[in-house]
Amino acid sequence: MIDARVPAVKSQTLITLSVLVLGIFIAWQLAQEITANDTRTLTFAAAGFVGVVAAVTILRNWRSGFYLFFVWMLFEDLFRKYMGNGIALFFGKDILVALVYISLFTAIRQGREKRFQPPFLLFLGLFFLLGAVQVFNPNSPHILYGLLGFKTYFYYIPLMYAGYCLFRSDQDLRRFLLVNAVLSGSIAALGIAQAILGNSFLNPTKLAPELQDLGNLEKATPISNQLFSLPDSVFVSAGRFDLFLILAFILTLGAAGYLLVSGLSGRNTVISTIGVIGVATLLSGNRGAVMFVLISLLVLVVGFLWGAPWRQRRVHRIMKAIRRSVIVGGMAIALLLLLFPQEAGSRIAYYAETLLPGSSASQLEIRAWDYPLQNFLDSFSRPNWILGNGIGTASLGMQYVAKITGQKVPELWVEEGYGVLIVEMGIVAPILWILWTGALLYSSWSIVRRLRQTRFFPFAFAIFWFAFLLLYPMTFGGLSAYQNYTNNIYLWLLLGILFRLPEIHASTPNALQPSERRKVLRSGTTR
Repeated sequence: MIDARVPAVKSQTLITLSVLVLGIFIAWQLAQEITANDTRTLTFAAAGFVGVVAAVTILRNWRSGFYLFFVWMLFEDLFRKYMGNGIALFFGKDILVALVYISLFTAIRQGREKRFQPPFLLFLGLFFLLGAVQVFNPNSPHILYGLLGFKTYFYYIPLMYAGYCLFRSDQDLRRFLLVNAVLSGSIAALGIAQAILGNSFLNPTKLAPELQDLGNLEKATPISNQLFSLPDSVFVSAGRFDLFLILAFILTLGAAGYLLVSGLSGRNTVISTIGVIGVATLLSGNRGAVMFVLISLLVLVVGFLWGAPWRQRRVHRIMKAIRRSVIVGGMAIALLLLLFPQEAGSRIAYYAETLLPGSSASQLEIRAWDYPLQNFLDSFSRPNWILGNGIGTASLGMQYVAKITGQKVPELWVEEGYGVLIVEMGIVAPILWILWTGALLYSSWSIVRRLRQTRFFPFAFAIFWFAFLLLYPMTFGGLSAYQNYTNNIYLWLLLGILFRLPEIHASTPNALQPSERRKVLRSGTTR
């Protein structure tokens, strides 16, 4: 026995000494960097260390690793702003999600996770094949544009399978909704602070050249000439922050309805987050965000009442969710007007002067219909509109390909979404887009109807509404909403959750009783 232990002891000693020497070397290097005030290198080192830890965690347990990827995805832009917008940081989330895919599909092959086949896969597959062919379009200036476009459209689709496998019970869903609410509220609160303090807050003194215009935007009211800044919070652009606020509001309101109907804890946290998001939306200075949030509020309220559990006599819980959300949102906005009247007043004046039909500077009809329609028609004046110029040639991220290749960015982009599809993949692309998105929404609505009068209906309806907004009205306004990675990641993740909800309901058909709730919550804190 003693002889058998000797090699192990020697091996362990060697490993310990190696780690000690490596630690001393790293500490010495860090000391050198600190002495030289090289905070950028230190930040890169810290980000690299966090990335390695996240990668190991994902490969060992994809469920825990998913949350690391999720947090990094939301705050990646903040690192990009302060670290010079390097290419490595831009693709950091993509490396992490690739590890999630590997770990997840390994578990599926081994039978540790359930298989899932989306009912709209055939129509999505047709659009996928078109995108794959367009990578090699001879009209494309470089194949890197095709690879970027293919990644932008399709790379996050496997997250649908992650969403389906990740949630197995009410406790899993509750945990995700609370994490999402806390993160969303934090991002919205930082945006509020930035709107009040100015864009010097949460932005470095010198932004990367390609981010300079995105991070320091200002607007002025057309009649009263009041100037205000557009906050971007933790993101690199105000537009991405605005899109996130719409998404966060819809999901948080759906989460509030689900938690109140089911009786699970955390509803006060979620409802408070709604108020913070409402204030951030008001201060965003973006008319689209304000309009989509207001429309979503009306649609979700009507939808919640239509699908409320009338038979179980729990409609009062839906009414409570709506009432509390409206009260908290109204109080938050009233407090903003009291404490910061100038910051709030300039934004309100901008909305009133540019959206009200009676205003001489109203742009409601122009921005909602005339401008997108003109951009759609402009796509037919671009070259190669029949067969397209190649996927990615009018997509988000073109500047990075141009930077790598040393070429000029192709001047093909139009703002309207279906026009972008024509420019990139030809006249057949909008047809296939409508086919696969229509099939997706049809199958999603079937799930929502099955969940009517259950505790899951408010959240299921919120997912459906977000998918509809993103794939149709927002796409008409511009394809950048779908191509934006935060919206894209959320879309596919939420669709996976939606298709898993009927199975969770079948296993626990009734809302949890108080005694059962305590058991679920205790089990969630101990495992």
